[in-house]
Amino acid sequence: MSAVEEKATGEGLGLFERNADAGVGDDRASESTGNAEDILALQDLDPALNAKMHLVNNAIDEIGWTNYHWKLFVLNGFGYAVDSLVLLLQSNISGPAFKEFGEVGYDNAQTIATYVGMLVGALFWGLSADIIGRRWAFNISLFISAVATIVSGASPSWVSLGFFTAMVGFGAGGNLILDTTVFLEYLPSNKQWALTFLACWWGIGQAVTGFICWGFLVPSQWNCASVDDCPRSSNQGWRYVMYTSGVLVFLMSIARITVVRLQETPKYRLGTGEDAELVETLHSIAKKYNRPCTLTLEKLEACGTVRTAHSESRYSLGESLVHLRGLFATTKIGISTVLIWLSWTLIGLAYPLFYVFLTSYLASRGAYDGVGTFETWRNYTLTNISGIFGPVLAAWMCNIKFLGRKYTMAIGALVTMAFFFAYTVVSTPAQDVGFSCAIAFCINIYYGCLYAYTPEVLPSAHRATGNGIAVGCNRIMGIISAVIDSTANTGSVAPIYICAALYLAMAIVSVLFPFEPYGRRSS
Repeated sequence: MSAVEEKATGEGLGLFERNADAGVGDDRASESTGNAEDILALQDLDPALNAKMHLVNNAIDEIGWTNYHWKLFVLNGFGYAVDSLVLLLQSNISGPAFKEFGEVGYDNAQTIATYVGMLVGALFWGLSADIIGRRWAFNISLFISAVATIVSGASPSWVSLGFFTAMVGFGAGGNLILDTTVFLEYLPSNKQWALTFLACWWGIGQAVTGFICWGFLVPSQWNCASVDDCPRSSNQGWRYVMYTSGVLVFLMSIARITVVRLQETPKYRLGTGEDAELVETLHSIAKKYNRPCTLTLEKLEACGTVRTAHSESRYSLGESLVHLRGLFATTKIGISTVLIWLSWTLIGLAYPLFYVFLTSYLASRGAYDGVGTFETWRNYTLTNISGIFGPVLAAWMCNIKFLGRKYTMAIGALVTMAFFFAYTVVSTPAQDVGFSCAIAFCINIYYGCLYAYTPEVLPSAHRATGNGIAVGCNRIMGIISAVIDSTANTGSVAPIYICAALYLAMAIVSVLFPFEPYGRRSS
């Protein structure tokens, strides 16, 4: 953080304070906040909410990018990193753990447990964040993940490991929803592209996981060679992985509540009628960083009372129905919601399914001949590091007027599809690592932009619910891919073609999205 610390006035922020690209220019709507367009303003929603949202967006644009946003960028990025860390941890430690427990039970149990936990977590934290607020879910979810990760390292059986793995997924499952939601609801509109850039933390989490696993799962003194002679004392490697990762996540969770004492987001408070607290939050940020903020309580109260964000009883079934109905408030919003959920479903199947079949397919083509332990982990690390830079390019692309979010996603999906089809000719280790790095880079162009697009176009009062269901669709497909892995012929080329075709479908859906966030402010 010290490399980018601004002066007390909040000036001199480099990349984020200047235009994203000199050729793009700042013709964006946020330059003239009074005339700026809110993305859902014309959707005939609650008129009081629309009017207040416009005023709050004006105030956030007036304050601009500050050190507070840098801190949020890092702390929200931790959630992305933990989500990818959780998925990779279970895939890397399940083999050694299964060996220690005598290879008794369902070999893909940890994968399914992780996805089940992440599915429940996405739905639970998503809905709860719209009911009780973003702040509590943001602070608690990462802590649950940390504790469960540490405890899972001491699991005495395959079943208990599965339970704690699910709990890790439950905590991590809410992070993707809360990270994008919290960051977006504080972002000035001309920096909304930073939400796509945030996804680079996904690749960072993958790379860190790879290094931790490389350090503990390779040395022979910590890893059994055979299931026939594999006592716990000789197989501590996977446990060390969980302990180390758990401590790392725990430190992240502590940083979240100490580095930034997160206040409830302004746009959530709009829906709950906490106008005075909203004004106080924005004025406190403006005062700390010496920025202007002309929003007043009187201006908000003059807009009327918001009546559509919550039910009369906050903790009831009716409250949940309000948030679900809000995702289909108009035909256009309903179409947008369905297409978003479809996109998450498609990539939720294509992404894990490809890697499910890849190993067996490449082995049948001799692509792993002569590849030792060192080369395996080296290639694994190179692939993960490559994924960091996809969202960086996506953040630049999505801020170009003629591309925007929609066509950035379409390009990312189509290029990924091309590399998937090309993968069918891979027959050497060098080709394998080259195509793996290219796919990791390109797939994160699409994925990173989809992560950002989803909350950008969802109504603020129902944003976490819609986002949670979207991520939940993704997790359901992950469970299905794990079952397919256990039952299908993984040496065939057909599944790779199917995965490539799914990316073509994603590109088409991207173009069909009814909203383009470029130049507009999230509502």
